[in-house]
Amino acid sequence: MCFGSDNPTELNNSMNTRKALKAACLTAGLMILLFFTACGDGNHGKQTDTPTSGQMKVGIDDSYRLLLDTEIYTFETFYKYSKLDTIYGNEETIFDLFMKDSVPLIIVNRKLTAEEEKYLNSRQFIPKTTLIAYDGVVFIVNPENSDTNLFYDKIQGIFRGEVKTWKGVNPKSKLADIKVVFDNYKSGNPRYFREKFSLSKLPESCFAVNSNAQVISFVEKNKNAIGIISVNWISDTEDTVSNNFLRRVKVVGVSTPGNNEPGASFYKPYQAYIAQGDYPFTRNVYCINRQTYRGLAYGLSSFIAGEKGQLIILRSGMVPAAMPVRLVEIKH
Repeated sequence: MCFGSDNPTELNNSMNTRKALKAACLTAGLMILLFFTACGDGNHGKQTDTPTSGQMKVGIDDSYRLLLDTEIYTFETFYKYSKLDTIYGNEETIFDLFMKDSVPLIIVNRKLTAEEEKYLNSRQFIPKTTLIAYDGVVFIVNPENSDTNLFYDKIQGIFRGEVKTWKGVNPKSKLADIKVVFDNYKSGNPRYFREKFSLSKLPESCFAVNSNAQVISFVEKNKNAIGIISVNWISDTEDTVSNNFLRRVKVVGVSTPGNNEPGASFYKPYQAYIAQGDYPFTRNVYCINRQTYRGLAYGLSSFIAGEKGQLIILRSGMVPAAMPVRLVEIKH
């Protein structure tokens, strides 16, 4: 028994209506799917990574190359389904990649500026900044330079253009004009001293090469030079690269600000002096993550800030941000 219509025209109209409704439903479903695919992960594409798996690019300030090589090797060893592609560069380049969404995670020694935060927020990104370590900005000199202890005020004078020769540091010095060499003019090191001493520009005695390793090589070959690098490059006593650099240059000790007395104490950028605040040229190191979901950027920054990552920082000679304090009673 048939309960349909015997009218061919009416039957055709019913079939056409069903086809139209089916097509409309498919179109609507496809549009909804595309909407959630485009907007769901905050990265304008499909999520392919988790905190411990997937592939991701990481932008890293070249100052922390030795440390992060170890951190990332250890992370990938623990989490064999993760693959981290490292991009080392100067500070300006690393932040530029981050702001353009070329890398979701960067490791640097400054926070985002208010303008950078505002721009990211306008694009629905809420970056997470995690303090991971304390760094020392190190002064290195040629092995033949006898002035390995410098008053803080003399260093300030050098950067303000008031002290231009080594005789201005030590009247008995036989060296000539001071040459201050940075790793790169776009790195965090020149910016650090401009901010530290409230300078609009650096003096003519300052110039730059292309990397931290080149700073060490330049100082090794030039008696009048004083180089600026991160403590990471000379702090790991178990690292062959770090030990090699230490044999080629001398590390300078620095007094506390305002202490210019003959009996002043001079502090080298050792862990204890950085942690206690005795060494006057220190800065923070951060992981900054812009992923809007718990992906590989979250996993790596959590690992570095966690127990295993902090232990690697401790062993490297830098100061971990979450270092436990141990009090020891000394009996006389």
